[in-house]
Amino acid sequence: MTSVERERQDLFLRLYVEHEEALRGFVRSLVPTLEDAREVMQEVAAVLWRKFETLESTDDFRRWSFGVARFEAFNFNRARQRERLVFDDELLGLLAQEAEDESANQEMEARALEQCLQKLPEAQRALVQAAYAPGVRIDELARASDRSAMSLYKSLHRIRIVLADCTRLVLAKEVQA
Repeated sequence: MTSVERERQDLFLRLYVEHEEALRGFVRSLVPTLEDAREVMQEVAAVLWRKFETLESTDDFRRWSFGVARFEAFNFNRARQRERLVFDDELLGLLAQEAEDESANQEMEARALEQCLQKLPEAQRALVQAAYAPGVRIDELARASDRSAMSLYKSLHRIRIVLADCTRLVLAKEVQA
């Protein structure tokens, strides 16, 4: 494999991994079962890789990959039309658009929340990160920080209110821009 091919492969993998979760959610909204979504995602990944060189700009990867996923989900559903619970193309189109819009909204909200987290004082940011880390129990975190669980819950509640207000402001500014 040449260095150019390796760079192309690395770029594709970075972009795919960055958008895979949203893409998987999108596909899942278009097919009846989780197993169907897995099957469609395998085909989507293969098609994206085969056609990656046709992508004009990496900035368009998300939109392009969602278009490929929509097409593959439609093809999958057409092939399964003999089954009883298959949506028609018009409904799938509406569901696809709704899922794509929702995914974009979630991405905007996540970016806004990240901005707001960075604005918090270091101690509050560390508390939020510790409290929402996988497998953390509040009672254990409270003991480790020499606080009561109720005190910790109250602090987190106040921080969540600040983050929610900040996130709403950031999103409102994005909509106005």
